[in-house]
Parts: sequence; C-alpha cells; structure tokens
Amino acid sequence: MAMQESVVTKVDHPLEPLREEEILKAVAILKEKKNLSPASRFEQVGLNEPPKKVVLNFKEGDPIQREAFAIVVDTTDAKTYEAVISITNEEVLSWQHIPGVQPSFLFEEYTELEETVKKSPEFHAALKKRGIDNPDLVMVDPWSVGDTGIPEDKGKRLAKALCFVRKFPGDNAYAYPLTGLLPVVDLAKMEIVRIEDHGVKPIAPTAAAYKPEQDENIEVRTDLKPLVITQPEGPSFEINGHNIKWQKWDIRVGYTAREGLVLNTVDYYDKGKKRPVLYRAAMSEMTVPYGDTNPAHNWQCAFDAGEYGIGQLANSLTRGCDCLGEIQYLDAVMATSQGGIHKIPNAICIHEEDHGIAWKHTDWRTEDVEVRRSRRLVVSFFTTVANYDYGFFWYFYTDGRIEHEAKLTGVLNVGAIEEGKTTRYGTEVAPQIAAPIHQHIFNYRIDMNVDGQHNSIEEWNTVASKPDPENNPRLNAFHHETNTFQTELEAKRNMNLETSRAWRVYNPNSKNYVGQPVGYSLIPGENALPYLNEESSVMKRVGYIKNHLHVTKYDRDQIYASGKYPNQSTGEEKDSLGHWVKANRNIENEDIVVWYNMSVHHIVRPEDWPVMPVHHIGFQLKPHGFFDGNPALDLPRPSAETGASCHHE
Repeated sequence: MAMQESVVTKVDHPLEPLREEEILKAVAILKEKKNLSPASRFEQVGLNEPPKKVVLNFKEGDPIQREAFAIVVDTTDAKTYEAVISITNEEVLSWQHIPGVQPSFLFEEYTELEETVKKSPEFHAALKKRGIDNPDLVMVDPWSVGDTGIPEDKGKRLAKALCFVRKFPGDNAYAYPLTGLLPVVDLAKMEIVRIEDHGVKPIAPTAAAYKPEQDENIEVRTDLKPLVITQPEGPSFEINGHNIKWQKWDIRVGYTAREGLVLNTVDYYDKGKKRPVLYRAAMSEMTVPYGDTNPAHNWQCAFDAGEYGIGQLANSLTRGCDCLGEIQYLDAVMATSQGGIHKIPNAICIHEEDHGIAWKHTDWRTEDVEVRRSRRLVVSFFTTVANYDYGFFWYFYTDGRIEHEAKLTGVLNVGAIEEGKTTRYGTEVAPQIAAPIHQHIFNYRIDMNVDGQHNSIEEWNTVASKPDPENNPRLNAFHHETNTFQTELEAKRNMNLETSRAWRVYNPNSKNYVGQPVGYSLIPGENALPYLNEESSVMKRVGYIKNHLHVTKYDRDQIYASGKYPNQSTGEEKDSLGHWVKANRNIENEDIVVWYNMSVHHIVRPEDWPVMPVHHIGFQLKPHGFFDGNPALDLPRPSAETGASCHHE
C-alpha cells in the first residue's frame, strides 16, 4: 500500500496542535508501516507533546520534530494499540498492544449504535410491548457500561443504550424515556449482545418543549432592548497560530479530542521580564455518579472525558449567541475513526469582557476619586455529551489572576415513574418524570510553573489564638498556621470551612521584594464530597474523587486522573491518580502537578426542566506574593478609553 502524499506546512512552536495535513500524513505512515486493515479504527490521532525540556528551551527558529500519538482499535478482536509516529522522519517510532483496555467511544459509534439498535427485531418486539409501532420516532443514546461484573462481558467493547420516543419529528425525546429498556451493544462487531428489559413503564404524559414555537404556553419576551458591545479599534489581544498575547499575558492554547481546550505555557510580563506561571492546565476528567437504586440508573456513572471525549463532541460556536463582542475563533482539528479529518470550525472562542471595578479609592477629605475598570480575556469552548451541555471558560485578568469556570446546562437524565408514586432518590420535575440525585465531579490537572519548575505547596489553616493575658488579653486574636507538604500522601487533602483552609504553590528559590517566596494560591469555589459507598464498583474506579486536592511529582505519562483507559475499567488497573500517589514521591522543591476536584451536588429542581438554566462552578489561581504590589496599578483611567469623567480632585 503506497503512502498517501501530503504537503506538511511548517509550524513555529513545538506545542502547535497537529494540522490537517499532519494528521493525514501520520495516518498514512501508520497504515503503510503496520499494514493496517480497514477493520482498524483510530480513537485519536493528536500531537505527541514533546518533553518539557524541549519546549522550555525552544527558541524561535529552532528545528521542530513533529510527532503524532495514535490509539488504534482493531474491530476484529477489540484489541487496542498505541503508536508514536514521526511525521518529520516518516517512520513509526513505537507500536504497542495494550491488553485488557477499551478506548473511549469513537465519534462515529454514536450514530452506528443507534442504527444497530433501531433495526433489531428483538428491539422492535420490546417497543411493541410499550405500544410503539414506529421505530423512526425512537431516539437512542450510547452510555458507557462501567464495570458490569458479568464474566461474559470481559474483553468486549460494550455500550448500553438509553432509549426515548418522540411524539413527532423534532420533538424533545428526553421527555419520554423508555425507562428500563437497555440494549447492550458490542461496538466492535456492532451487534446487540442482549437487551436488558426491567419491565414496561408508563410513557410520561407531558411534553417538554424548550423551543418557544413548540409550546403555545410560552410567550417570547419583547421588552429586552438591544445590548451592543463594540470595540471600534478592535480587540486588545493578538493571535499567532495558537499563541495569544493580551495585556501582559502570553498564553499558548492546545486542543485534544479527549480534554478539549488545553492551556500551555502561560507567562506574565512583569516589569519587562517574562515570568512563567503555568506549564499545562486542562480538565482531566469529569465523573457523574447517579444515586438512584432503580436498575435503569444504578449502573450509571459517566466519565465524560475518558469515555466520551469532550473535545471531539465540541460545538461549532456562533457569533452573538455563544460569545459577544469582538471575537476571534480557533478551529479544532482531529481524526475520524477512518483516519480522515474531523474538523470543528469555531470550536474555541477568544474575546475580551469588561469586568467591573478593578480597584477604587475615594479620599473623603479631599473628594479625590481614583477608579480603574477591570477587564478579562476569555478563552472558552462548549461541548455536548448526549443530554448535557458543558461550557469551559478560562479567564485571565489584568491583576494577574487566572480563573476557571464550568457552565452546566442541557437536558437532565430522567426516568419515568408510575402515576402517584414518588422516589427518595430523585425529584419529580414533571408529571411522572423524575431526575435522579447526582453529582458532577470535575478534576483538573494543573501543572504549575511559578517562576520556574521547582515549586512547593503549602496549606494554610486559620485558627483562634490561644488565650494569653500578655499577648491576647482581649481574646480577639486569630492567625494562620502553615504546613509545606513533603510527600504525595501528605497532600491528599479536603477543604475545611472551619479553618478557611487554603493552598499556595510557591517557589522557594524565587523571592519577592520583601523576601517572601513568590507564589499563586488555589482558591476553591463551590464544592462537595462524594456519597458513594467505598465498596461500590464506581468508587473503586474513581477513588481520586475522595479528596479535593492531590499533588504529584511531575510524570509526563500521568495526564488523566482516571487513567488513560477508564472505559470499562475496574479500578484494578492501577493507572489512575489514586494509585499514583501511593508512590509517595517527594513534592517539596520539585516539578509538581496540582490536581483539584470540584463538585456540583445536584439535588434536582423542577426549574431545571425541560432545559437546565446554566449552573456556574469554578476556582481561581490568585497571585499571592508573586508581584511586588498591586499589578493593576498601571491601568489607565476610564476616561482615557470611555470618555467618562471618573476622576475628581
């Protein structure tokens, strides 16, 4: 088989994501060198990120070796292979069979599974039991099976199917779940293994239209006046490839089929010096355990990144809808399972936002007023995983802060209940429709680089000072106690409201002008703890969710908290964050990685139906001793940019 000819254009940085022609060339090299058959499917083909040393020492004009990392599934036997391909030298550097694992769903498997289920005579018979004669109105969503515990399932590439039925084409099928009807599909052979049928449940009586034109009871508001955001001179940022420069920030973004948006090499110019803050940050995993004991739900725990690939499911964003203002976009380019190009235009949105007051002071004696307005750079993407929609937003501020926010919306995962019945494990959101209690647990891998690679992390706990007639006579004193973590097991920590617990990453080798080590604090937001039993199959797979914080010594291969292959994992693989920390490596004055879990504890409301208002959750990385004073002192007066007269003397 002759290798496909392609022209590969030059890139200007080692972390530039693979371009279309590079993906096609990598696929062609692998197909030729390994004589792959049409049964081989590509789960991913992306940049094989160079070692840190190569990236951090790179100078403009240096030669760049381009490599691709690929995961390949042979559908004849469901075996999985990993490959590293040199695009530059046109050779396969490594080819390895990874036994006993299943990669995430392939993009094309979503539609193939639905087609397989809907043409099954056995499935048609199950529909007839429910009074459904038209399979064309049935909608089928693939769901990961987790660890089924069934010996016959071992080694098979499986998915379960959640089924719904529309009243008419274009209807919101999620309003009518066929609860308890669960086809199990072998994705490699694309055939039904079995149909789990837990009995006929009633079809809910009430529609759940969220489009105004489909609901005569919804009257569109007419009293919202236009809100126009303009920047007559254009945005303040510059984009070159995937490098963004804005104010004093220098940011490089990446993109993967699994993680979606990735932050790379985030630096800040301080007094003319380029200072590193982050090396790499991305959402590592999102785990969604459900608390309902009903057989229709008690197996459900989605790993939305590792089992579905939030990057490959991203939306193509629309100007004026997903983002407002002077917007620039970046496309996302990935491989199809056949080795072609899966391109998502406008996947990443980049724009600026006004963010209110940056700082202000009024001298009440002289009526001298000084005020500065804050602004932030927004880098974001949105993804749809079956019923749920998630937005991931990184914000960069003029005062040196970095903030991350996840936005949750979309349609709830629901089930039908009998008329007049209730459930203690969920909320009835509409007549005979209940949504189970559940959690969305987001894990972030944050590879800090505070003024260099050698960092430490300390914990602060604020306590009331002891009574002391001499030093604390009025019993008003309180102070924070500091502890620097030495090893990985020490750094398995949870939030504590009683002590206002906080964590700071600092560089003991770099001092600010008052002699303190420079640092950035991790500021948590909303959070919760998991409620899964320790012996549950789900908790065995996701033990890392027990703690809000982990810290590990940097390892290039330890990227995903749930491990490289969480699909159908059992927890015995020892390839996950919960197992890595058992090595108990030294993390003081080392190249360290911070892992942070944040959790939405979702006791569902009727107001979340039929489409959920956006729920916001996030965290901040806030400079604490990194700068010699307020870094936003140099912001111009508002009058200089808006014509407003905010300064009085």
